[in-house]
Amino acid sequence: MKAGWNRVLLKLSGEAFAGESGQGIDGKIVASLAREIAEVRNDLEVDIAVVVGGGNIWRGMTGAGAGMDRAQADYMGMLATVINALALQDTLEQLGQPTRVQSAIHMSQVAEPYIRRRAIRHLEKGRIVIFAGGTGNPFFTTDTTAALRAVEVEAQVLLKGTHSGTDGMYTADPKLDDTATKIDEVSYLDVISQGLRAMDSTAITLCMDNDLPIVMFDLLAPGNIRSVLEGEPIGTLVS
Repeated sequence: MKAGWNRVLLKLSGEAFAGESGQGIDGKIVASLAREIAEVRNDLEVDIAVVVGGGNIWRGMTGAGAGMDRAQADYMGMLATVINALALQDTLEQLGQPTRVQSAIHMSQVAEPYIRRRAIRHLEKGRIVIFAGGTGNPFFTTDTTAALRAVEVEAQVLLKGTHSGTDGMYTADPKLDDTATKIDEVSYLDVISQGLRAMDSTAITLCMDNDLPIVMFDLLAPGNIRSVLEGEPIGTLVS
């Protein structure tokens, strides 16, 4: 079965890598995610680019809230995303899936520098490309990185995987509000105007300006990545 899109960008939450501990990297979870990504790449013949967060190791906003310089704290967060990207790369390659890590912060001993044309060429050759180091600039989230890289490599959709156990976007936090209802489809403007919890406004606006749809779904539910790519109506579509 062919995927609904030829090229996608998958945004993975850093916290998803931590599992129940909330910190560090849970090898079993990374292996499970890598296995599913590699399988859909090969079975559905879809180009897959990945952006990984770093919240399981360090969050810039946390450091800033503790009095640290915000820019410095954000650079630390970018380095955390590189650690996660290398872990995912190693696991994917153990499964026989060729993978490249491209970092917006230059560290040539462990990752390629981010070069748009090279990234596209890797995707065309069947390699999974993991984008690390954020945008290379402080004050931008990895959600914004995901939107930016998706537009740059001409992905047809941004798949935003969540780790909280919720299967999409809700009118309120379903864990705190029993009246919260799931939203199957919503416009970019409604996400921004209603303050819905999905991605930051910079990322949403960038997707809106470039007509890039977003599918928000539960990343850790087994088989969900395949289900989204096969066009099953799971999660929430932002368009």
